[in-house]
Amino acid sequence: MQHPLWTPSPERIAATRLDAFRRYVEARHAVRLADYPALHAWSIAERAAFWQAIVDFFEVRFHAQPSGVLEEGPAMPDARWFPGATLNFAEHLLRRRDDRAALVAIGEDGSREVLSHAQLAAHVAGLQRSLREAGVGIGDRVAAFMPNTWQTVVGMLATASLGATWSSCSPDFGTQGVIDRFGQIEPKVLIACAGYRYAGKNLDLTAKLNEILASLPTLQHLLVVPYARAEARREDYASPARISFWADFYQPGGEPEFTPVAFDAPLYILYSSGTTGVPKCIVHGTGGVLLQHLKEHGLHTDLGADDTLFYYTTCGWMMWNWLASGLALGATLVLYDGSPFHPGAERLMDLIDAENISLFGTSAKYIAALEKAGVKPRETHRLERLKAILSTGSPLAHESFDYVYREIKADLCLSSISGGTDIVSCFALGCPVMPVWRGELQCKGLGMAVEVWNDDGAAAQGEKGELVCTRHFPAMPVGFWNDADGEKFRTAYFETFPGIWAHGDYAEETAHGGMVIHGRSDAVLNPGGVRIGTAEIYRQVEKIDEVLESIAIGQEWQGDVRVVLFVRLREGVALDDALRERICTTIRANTTPRHVPAKIIAVGDIPRTISGKIVELAVRNVVHGRPVKNTDALANPEALEQFRELAELQ
Repeated sequence: MQHPLWTPSPERIAATRLDAFRRYVEARHAVRLADYPALHAWSIAERAAFWQAIVDFFEVRFHAQPSGVLEEGPAMPDARWFPGATLNFAEHLLRRRDDRAALVAIGEDGSREVLSHAQLAAHVAGLQRSLREAGVGIGDRVAAFMPNTWQTVVGMLATASLGATWSSCSPDFGTQGVIDRFGQIEPKVLIACAGYRYAGKNLDLTAKLNEILASLPTLQHLLVVPYARAEARREDYASPARISFWADFYQPGGEPEFTPVAFDAPLYILYSSGTTGVPKCIVHGTGGVLLQHLKEHGLHTDLGADDTLFYYTTCGWMMWNWLASGLALGATLVLYDGSPFHPGAERLMDLIDAENISLFGTSAKYIAALEKAGVKPRETHRLERLKAILSTGSPLAHESFDYVYREIKADLCLSSISGGTDIVSCFALGCPVMPVWRGELQCKGLGMAVEVWNDDGAAAQGEKGELVCTRHFPAMPVGFWNDADGEKFRTAYFETFPGIWAHGDYAEETAHGGMVIHGRSDAVLNPGGVRIGTAEIYRQVEKIDEVLESIAIGQEWQGDVRVVLFVRLREGVALDDALRERICTTIRANTTPRHVPAKIIAVGDIPRTISGKIVELAVRNVVHGRPVKNTDALANPEALEQFRELAELQ
């Protein structure tokens, strides 16, 4: 493609906080940084100066001052950021105290609740007092089994204000999936909803919650939020823990207090997907998350105090944690709980207009589904304040870039972003001062020494390879829970290239300074020894109108690997020879003959994680008759049965 899909005007660039930061660094350090690539190069070469500039630019408040910025050993992971510093995460998210909306919680049923910034602080203060009386303090864990609503955000902020550690799962997690997570971290308090809504149904969680409680013997307090089950009663729950209901547990009011903790004190515990075994408990540090999110929201997303930020997410996905940090910039957050397609495909587009959303975040899968549904928001919606769309979860297809600019809005920054639960942030993401090129993530994140390496550990410019980060960064996890010597942590990220973070993405750098993600490294196909990213195939299959979604695996076959493609078709469509041929022709014409699947098989459903990511490894294991170690990590584990002992693959 010879021309970008969107280019910011000089006026728009000059008005961004990112450009203000560039000028701030130039003046402070007497350097000339002409553009974003120059600023990024400086942020890597001068990491200590860069992260100190983030601290000062965003007015981060340390209670105890650090002795320096960075102490690091000879190789990752061996670093201490801002040693000696203490701070509080919640303090930075509650800096704004006026009557502008901080949280707008929208339910699928149309319910709408609003908390101003002042009201949010009052709720946090009240809950903080009651949690403190319940014995919650530094190092304790508070877990939440909750939908994406205002009580969940208040719970997180009250927990963080006390220097305790927060962890959450969403109500759609399977029982064992919750036990596998919370059972490892042994929370002192569990905040749980009695029921939730999805796709027009009210779902009672009583039985599931009692199974979870039976596996949390050290739990001291259960805090129930009735939510979609107003009739919930204390006697419904069987636990030796004290049981309280949200409305009775605290009274909002007063000023929250903020307990200072060390820069690397545990703030969040997030979890790996758990599809290859019991989920890893990834511990994220207070200061690293704060600095990284201030940078990403304030600079890369250009979020400000007049903006309204939305991300379609549940509390079981890292994007919820990322969304919550928008409060640190004084923005309004719109929280939506429910199906994005109920009662119709325009549900979230309606939300953009109703709430004047300026930054809209979603998954690549959602954008593809909108196009498949024939939705043309530019013809039906105003979208007046919408200035950016963010997409993650899987690679955004080139055709989805076209769809956004053709059918949603021509003048906006479309940011495909990529990082993960591992860093609760991004390695590559958007940039409001750079053009958007079709199929590309705009840039590497500031302060992130991202490269693409080949198998020999050499930089692979213009070639596909492993996405790595070659220098320490503050958002690197503190470690894994119950991994005292750090062996599991080092094995997870530093085994492929010793001393180098290998993220597990199969990626490529572009001539524009952007990135293309071709899929997960462990799902790469290898027919005839040629490495193929699954996203390269999905991109072509999405062009076929009859196919709703697909999943590709490599099947071991006659001493080699052959590509097998499974497709979920529109209702009433049959997979005949003509459709198979059209799929193959489309793939062959736009990629290589190696990409063309040896077999194409129709299935009724495609298995995915709770956060919506398809699971190639699980399907590959089933096809080869190997066990799938943790099906409870899947949203629809029953879908795996379709792939077992298929006659077409024998």
